[in-house]
Amino acid sequence: MAIRALLLDFNGTISDDEALLCTIFQELFAEHGRPLSTEEYYERLAGLSDTEIVELWLGAGHEDVVARKSELYRERAADGSTVGPEARKAVADAAEHVPVVVVSGSARVEIEPVLEAAGLSGAVAGLVAAEDVQRGKPAPDGYLRALELLGIPAEDAAAVEDSDVGVAAAKAAGLYCVAVTGTMGPERLAAADELVPSLDRDLVRRLIPC
Repeated sequence: MAIRALLLDFNGTISDDEALLCTIFQELFAEHGRPLSTEEYYERLAGLSDTEIVELWLGAGHEDVVARKSELYRERAADGSTVGPEARKAVADAAEHVPVVVVSGSARVEIEPVLEAAGLSGAVAGLVAAEDVQRGKPAPDGYLRALELLGIPAEDAAAVEDSDVGVAAAKAAGLYCVAVTGTMGPERLAAADELVPSLDRDLVRRLIPC
């Protein structure tokens, strides 16, 4: 296939940080007397927006926890260390040929410093973050917003995701979706059009005409 734009999830796709996110939420939830196991995080929460994760685990009215999560994430990931060399090369290569838009359930203030430190700010043509849509994944709102910003139909773009809710969001938006298997097993990502081990240059070269 040949596409005119590449839409990328951030956490677990560009940034290899799902284990870090799990640890942060475990720390915060333990402080509130609601311990979270690693299995519970990946089974129930991975891929959702921060607000949805906190509300599901602690209930409504914990905006302070969402804010603290953002602070901890920036403290531990803003140096760009969660973005590996293959992901950096893949995003940079894609951006030489088509617009690259990040579509994430995380806050803009978390994503932008990581992209900057990883040397990818100039490669990303747009960012749809949690605060830009009313509903997070699995709703298609973020991807629909990205397509609107680009002014192209869904059939002219592809998405890369790492979670079942992300795949559901991309497919609901009418996108061709590739799922990377680092966060979840193939059985949970079966709704994707194809599965790959990671976001790398080989994938980009298959999707984008060079």
